[in-house]
Amino acid sequence: MILQGNDPYRGPSFSFGNRVLRALWGIVYLLLFKISPRTFHAWRVLLLRAFGAKIGRGCHIYPSVKVWAPWNLSLGKHVGIADGVTLYCMDKIRVGDFAVISQGAHLCCGTHDYNSENFQLIAKPILIGIHAWVCAEAFIHPGVVVPEGVVVGARAVVSKSLSVPWAVYAGNPCRQVATRKHLEK
Repeated sequence: MILQGNDPYRGPSFSFGNRVLRALWGIVYLLLFKISPRTFHAWRVLLLRAFGAKIGRGCHIYPSVKVWAPWNLSLGKHVGIADGVTLYCMDKIRVGDFAVISQGAHLCCGTHDYNSENFQLIAKPILIGIHAWVCAEAFIHPGVVVPEGVVVGARAVVSKSLSVPWAVYAGNPCRQVATRKHLEK
């Protein structure tokens, strides 16, 4: 999908097929997804699935959620994705059952190799565990794993995978600030 060794100043970073599919998704997003009524969660799930997203039952995805490439998105059951969330899924984003991604959070799978001559675009997957909560306006970097039951505090910046499940992390840089009671499944 990502072209290697290209000149990003003069040419695309993605294959032609990828760009066409993203253009089609962009049209569907603008005409059918973004303007849909807030309560039409099933409709938005249907549109995302039509573009290859794997989505469990009972998910709530709000109309102002931005999804870069639905075919790289996998949501468990009963996941909530709030208004203003950006799912920049250049690589896979997987969100576990009963997880919540709050308003304005940004999950970003893409970055650049700042040491390469062509500022090579790179992508790494993001995994959000079951019962996790990514709070408002938090930023999750490429390649990060957020374990089961973790709470990532509002406006936290998570640049490395978190190690302790059922913990609360906050700040920039993100660090553990508390533990969380383990929820029954």
